[in-house]
Order: sequence, then structure tokens, then C-alpha cells
Amino acid sequence: MTAPIIITAEMGKADQAWSNALRRAHFPAERNFLDAHITLFHHLPPSHLAEIKSRLSALAKECPAPVATLSDVMMLGRGVAYRVESPELLALRDELAAEFQGLLIPQDQSRPRLHITVQNKVEPAIAKALHAALVQDFRPRPLAIAGLGAHYYRGGPWDLIGRWSFRG
Repeated sequence: MTAPIIITAEMGKADQAWSNALRRAHFPAERNFLDAHITLFHHLPPSHLAEIKSRLSALAKECPAPVATLSDVMMLGRGVAYRVESPELLALRDELAAEFQGLLIPQDQSRPRLHITVQNKVEPAIAKALHAALVQDFRPRPLAIAGLGAHYYRGGPWDLIGRWSFRG
């Protein structure tokens, strides 16, 4: 059985390690089977895999790494995330969305609020406590975006299809 394809922005190694450590510390252990990630598209059809891989590869080769900033700690209701601000990454996503016109589910037809989830599916009081703790020491800072990734979504851990690094 084939599975939907998820497209992510891949973080640099140091930011990936930092984000993964936060997830390990704060995400419910029984649900924490993914590395930290920045989702660009939630559900592309696997029947278009060759086209998706070709477009991600070409875009990564054409483009320098987008500038990005961790700008805020945000509440998700039952979780907490770091907001990612990156007009350049959103522009790349817009370009991909135009290329994938007709393939996008409603959730992927509008621009996402880019973020890195560090906690989800907890009681609201637990999320509020973590949000308050993270906000205390938070200062906006650069976030390294190293490339694009594609993954199969099979209901649990994702299966990596491929990663494409931005040039430079």
C-alpha cells in the first residue's frame, strides 16, 4: 500500500539536535516517534513521486538556503511550538504549491504557519506551564534551513524518501 507524501524543510544539524532534544524532553514519550520538523506540505499523492522528487531536487539546486528566524514561542492549545519566520522559505513553498496545483488537499492550499512542535497532545495546563517556562528565556535567533525532505506518512513513524540540500 502506498502512503501520502509529506514535504518538510530540513534544519541544520545543530538546530535539528536542539529541536530533537526539546521534543524528547517535552513530547509525550508514547507519541514521540518523529524527529522535530517543519512541515511544508501534509499530503501529496504518492502517484506523483517522480515529479515531487524531481521538483525538490531542482529547487534545492537552484536556491541558496533560505534565511529563517525562530521568532516566538507559540501555544498550540494542547501543545507548544517555536514559530519560524522565513519569507524566503514561504516563497519557495509558494513556488512548489504552484507546481503541485491540483494535487493539494485543502489543508495544503493555504500558507502554513511555519513552526517546530516541541510538545503536543497534552493537557492544556501542562502546555501552558511549558509555554511560560520557554517564554521566560526566549530570544529570537537565526534558524538554519539546510534543505528539503520528503517522507511517506504511514500513521506512525515517517519513512524517509529523500533529502535535498540547498546549494551553498
